[in-house]
Amino acid sequence: MVQWAEDDFALPHGVFRLLTPQPTDGQIYLMYHGTSRNNAEKILKSGFRQSEDGMLGPGVYLSRDLQKASRYPIGHRDEDKVVIMVQVDVGRVKRIDHQNHPQQKTWHDHGYDTAWVPPNCGMTKSGLEEDCVWDPTRIKTLHLIKPIIIPGEEEKFF
Repeated sequence: MVQWAEDDFALPHGVFRLLTPQPTDGQIYLMYHGTSRNNAEKILKSGFRQSEDGMLGPGVYLSRDLQKASRYPIGHRDEDKVVIMVQVDVGRVKRIDHQNHPQQKTWHDHGYDTAWVPPNCGMTKSGLEEDCVWDPTRIKTLHLIKPIIIPGEEEKFF
């Protein structure tokens, strides 16, 4: 079994957790990026880079939901997974709430900085929200969250 937990800490001034149903333009949010330990080291050293493509096109894929981020990378052993806690200035946010949305992969061409997939809209198998940030310089790394592996327990996925 794997347990994910955040340390108790005060949020930086002006940073919000997952309290609002939709990210608000111009706000700064606490988000999470699930990755492998090896990739986390590279990100901490050199910063985030845009993925070449994905459900929402190029960008850095994050979520305000720790449960969502803790699933990644899919197919890796739990011992190899980490979550990077970040602070994100979302800029202008485009809601993408169904497959084949006219701006699903072109939202940045229309002046948006972040694409947001709401929970339970049918876009993600998990039903959890997802965010894609075009410009990696909008993302500030805060710290790593590592799983606590509980030996002898049946593995559970979030």
